[in-house]
Amino acid sequence: MEQKFIISIDQSTQGTKALLFDGCGKLLAREDLAHRQLVNAQGWVSHDLREIADNTVRAVGLLMEKNGVSPAQIVAVGISNQRETTAMWDRGSGEPLADAVVWQCGRAGSIVRDIAKRGFDSIIKEKTGIPLSAYFPAAKMAWLLGQEEGLTERAGRGEICLGTIDSWLIWQLTQEHAFKTDYSNASRTQLMNLKTLAWDEELAGIFGIPMECLAQICDSDAVYGHTTMNGLFEKPVPICGVLGDSHAALFGQGCLQPGMSKATYGTGSSLMMNIGGQPIPSSHGVVTSLAWKRKGRVDYVLEGNLNYTGAVITWLKKDVGLIGSAGET
Repeated sequence: MEQKFIISIDQSTQGTKALLFDGCGKLLAREDLAHRQLVNAQGWVSHDLREIADNTVRAVGLLMEKNGVSPAQIVAVGISNQRETTAMWDRGSGEPLADAVVWQCGRAGSIVRDIAKRGFDSIIKEKTGIPLSAYFPAAKMAWLLGQEEGLTERAGRGEICLGTIDSWLIWQLTQEHAFKTDYSNASRTQLMNLKTLAWDEELAGIFGIPMECLAQICDSDAVYGHTTMNGLFEKPVPICGVLGDSHAALFGQGCLQPGMSKATYGTGSSLMMNIGGQPIPSSHGVVTSLAWKRKGRVDYVLEGNLNYTGAVITWLKKDVGLIGSAGET
């Protein structure tokens, strides 16, 4: 009997990883491709969405080629992604309308300050579990729509897609051009109500984002569509697991019960705790989000983040010249 494999895509801040798993969930191989970090004189951080989509397909192709895997052996694909990075693309052509605004980027700060002056910060925190901040996609989406006259009107007619990197990849990879996101990613946008588990019309109105341009929210273990990976596979296989990267790490570390926690160290760092089936607001500076929704059941988390941890090590090595390798730290 021919061996079957699952391919997992981890689309992160620094690059894209394609990973090969056997039917028992054992990691067999991995392929990495870096993408450019586009930083301008104002300190704005961007990613080229087309480069990310192309690198995803290239990484999968290299993974299969180097490990002698035939297209017929691939039975499913999963995706984890850098979370708050925000994309905007044309629903008709599928082409990006701007570079992605990376989660680290604070260019939407003036939008956030204006919303705070209007007195909406408390209701945003109450509904989303997240304090008002330019870190999260809602303000980034508002900034993107404000860059060109007529974009908001087009978004209101459903001609524009606004979403996180999971939505961008699902759209690009699926034959159906599915416009979907999972609950973990949606919970980080500042547009999803933690109690109703749906996009919140009042929140969207506060940020000036038409509901028509937002993705369908799906269970994290749903089938999101089918992909041939731009012709790499002989027949379409399902994309049937999507999680934001920090949530995927929580799941991968087996933190499935309330009170179980994980710490991840990448470009930035995340400390996250599973808190079970009810959201718990924090009065100590951490945020409340969804861990996932799987098998129809929701788990919530408390999380604290640092924007720059691994990125500081890279800076110390490349730019400052203080260390020769990460190991020296």
